[in-house]
Amino acid sequence: ERWHRDGLVMDKWLMLQATTPSPDVLQQVRELLHHRSFTMSNPNRIRALIGAFVSGNPAAFHAKDGSGYQFLVEMLTDLNTRNPQVAARMIEPLIRLKRYDADRQALMRQALETLQGLDKLSGDLYEKITRALNA
Repeated sequence: ERWHRDGLVMDKWLMLQATTPSPDVLQQVRELLHHRSFTMSNPNRIRALIGAFVSGNPAAFHAKDGSGYQFLVEMLTDLNTRNPQVAARMIEPLIRLKRYDADRQALMRQALETLQGLDKLSGDLYEKITRALNA
């Protein structure tokens, strides 16, 4: 509450929230999308919350049920039109599907195919998705 106007402090706080090993961390991240200090129009906040979750919390992001992948698809769908450059950077953990077991690869491939089917898919995302699916 005291520091909600300080961007650097909030970025660190959001990052800590997104990387906590809590079993309900994805729900916490979803709730923080509505925090007054978070906005999808600020790349630093996006990286601090969403980026930290997908890159810094592998146990939660790569959950066996695919919920982390689905979350990223939702975020990238929004960012595709809002800020395609940030979206192209955010997709990195999803396009490394060859590093994971067959079940996770299938879920990651499904997520990438969902993104590939978006109307007006940005060029940067299209290129990364296509390369990952064809590898």
